[in-house]
Amino acid sequence: MTEQYDTLEHVLRAVHANTLSVDEAKAQLNHYDELGFAKIDLHRTQRQGFPEVIFGEGKTKEQLDEIVHALIKHDEIVLITRINQEKADSITAKYCHLEYHETAHIVSTPIKHIPKTKHYASIICAGTSDLPVAEEAAVTAEVMGIQVQRFYDVGVSGIHRLFAHIEAIRQSNVSVVVAGMEGALSSVVAGLVDHPVYAVPTSIGYGANLQGVTTLLSMVNSCAPGTSVLNIDNGFGGGYNAAMIIKMIEAH
Repeated sequence: MTEQYDTLEHVLRAVHANTLSVDEAKAQLNHYDELGFAKIDLHRTQRQGFPEVIFGEGKTKEQLDEIVHALIKHDEIVLITRINQEKADSITAKYCHLEYHETAHIVSTPIKHIPKTKHYASIICAGTSDLPVAEEAAVTAEVMGIQVQRFYDVGVSGIHRLFAHIEAIRQSNVSVVVAGMEGALSSVVAGLVDHPVYAVPTSIGYGANLQGVTTLLSMVNSCAPGTSVLNIDNGFGGGYNAAMIIKMIEAH
């Protein structure tokens, strides 16, 4: 695998020192891989610390195949979100080293092959119906190299279940709280910890829940400081933001 250089000067010095060929330098200086229907961002890792993530919903099996091929060709970690079983089976049949996380609806580079951080993120889920969103957050963070601890089915209707795990949650450096209905769990957690909390509203609830709009507005109006709110069902965003916090901590 060709060493990656983080600045233009480093690339030019490597070519001058004959440690990098002209063709390899051209490949590293290319900003994207043109597929016609998509342009694969090849500098995302250098800019943001993680490769481009593929949103699987709405893409055909053939398009996903070409995108995955491009990522693998450039030695990038693969993370495809919102992918159904049929498309996942098509991808993993051709790229057998990739794995499908059924509950999270994610195809990724095997998590066990990715080194993990010392610090960890807590992924906290109110109810079993919220699990797909919580697992999207947890798997996203794990693929990004973050150690994760899961605390599931600890919603406010049986709040003693949360308190049984509160010390372990307090030991983490960031929490992602996934909840539907009235979304009260994020405010409860934020009032008990001294680290950032990312609240992810889900579309789980009865009619007046309005497919998650009620939960979203409840979380946005939280009286607990330290809470940031993601979009409805955006487990990926919660996991990604948590990963950025942990990476910042471990970089210093």
